[in-house]
Amino acid sequence: MRRVPAMTKAAGSTERVWEHPIDTGGAPENGATFDAIVVGGGPGGSSAAGYLAMAGKKVLLIEKDVWPRDKVCGDAVGGKSLSHVSALGVKADLESTPHFRVTGILFSSPKGNKVRVPLPEEDVAKLEAGYSLPRAQFDALLFKRCQAMVREAGGSVIQGGEVRSILFDDGNGGEDPGEGAGDARHAAGVVVRIGGRKGEEFTFHTRELVGAAGYRCPVARSVVESSYNEEMMDRNHYCGGYREYWRNVKDCGTNSGDIEIHFVDSVIPGYFWLFPVADNVVNVGIGMVMGLLDKQKKKLKALQADVIANHPMFKDRFAEAEMVPGSAKGWQLPFGSPRKKSKMNPRRSSMNGIRLVGDAASLVDPFSGEGVGNALVTGEIAAQHIVEGKTPLDYQEEVWKVLGPELINSYRMQKLSRRSWLLNWFVGKAERKPELQEMMTEMIASKEAQENLHSPWFMMKTLLF
Repeated sequence: MRRVPAMTKAAGSTERVWEHPIDTGGAPENGATFDAIVVGGGPGGSSAAGYLAMAGKKVLLIEKDVWPRDKVCGDAVGGKSLSHVSALGVKADLESTPHFRVTGILFSSPKGNKVRVPLPEEDVAKLEAGYSLPRAQFDALLFKRCQAMVREAGGSVIQGGEVRSILFDDGNGGEDPGEGAGDARHAAGVVVRIGGRKGEEFTFHTRELVGAAGYRCPVARSVVESSYNEEMMDRNHYCGGYREYWRNVKDCGTNSGDIEIHFVDSVIPGYFWLFPVADNVVNVGIGMVMGLLDKQKKKLKALQADVIANHPMFKDRFAEAEMVPGSAKGWQLPFGSPRKKSKMNPRRSSMNGIRLVGDAASLVDPFSGEGVGNALVTGEIAAQHIVEGKTPLDYQEEVWKVLGPELINSYRMQKLSRRSWLLNWFVGKAERKPELQEMMTEMIASKEAQENLHSPWFMMKTLLF
């Protein structure tokens, strides 16, 4: 798909444009028909809508919230995301606003061993290694650009639109075969309420629907639960996350440097993170697989408070820090880890006329918790498949072909990270062995290097010799 120029803005501008309302025009007429309807205006939905508009499709983009709005996240935007940020014409806008340039990742073990994994120097030099910035900022910039492309291509955009139901037929304009009918059903449109609880309901029609509204996406539920009677949420493959913003945390760079992932005894099997986002503000958070959280009867907010106040590695760093009022929020992350006995991994993400992207397709990285990159990747794949007229099964297979090896490796690393002794040994080994640090850098940056994780001999040789 063709690349588009970025919106113009003075370089180095610090105007907080992401805190302003975004004008998306009026709602389309009730009963209107579109080439595609995208539900969700986050990275996955915005990218799908943007790529479809670039291909000349008439798109309806529906976002439940109204900008400005927040999105709870770790706030890291990795190198995988930046090619899409560039292709959609947003990179210059992003770089003109405050952000933190990520140059490496600092890991620590329960024992206190530390290893820094630098990101590739070439990527850092080209500003393609990664950023850290609030999702409220990133999402607004991306949505503003993509909604403009949608409207320029003859489509429409709705903010404050709650999808009340998904419309189905039999594939030929006949009646909906009903819940549980699976492959006999075909998406036909959506019913949307605009204007809050007392708002008006509109019906819009399409043969191509993209679900991109996060882990509670109504389109995803209509596919997984309603059409196929499958389980959408598996707590062994979901993560509970908790985030706060803090100012003046000691030893956190103001403009560039490392993001930090700490494996703390009291938090295992999970981790504690520090991700600077610019202007001396740090995203401080904690995450744990929900099934494990249930067994241990732990509360993430209390765990984080204890780490900040009492852990010897952090209490001094937070001694003069202060939490940003109102920034404490929790959320859920649907991991892309493979499910046992599942015919479609990580979980069903398509059916006749529907493709799910990002969190709606359960594609969050099981180890790092990063989801923006996979949302952008699948947004483009979904758009391409709609344009090319490929089947839903084609989409499911390509998504797993592109992301599956990485997600499987990440799941293995997540399971290994539940063992304190192994983390202590591995991080201690990496701390003393430059070759292992180089391997970790390559694993982050190189698909070819990631494939080495499939080889037990490679890992044994690297770790033991």
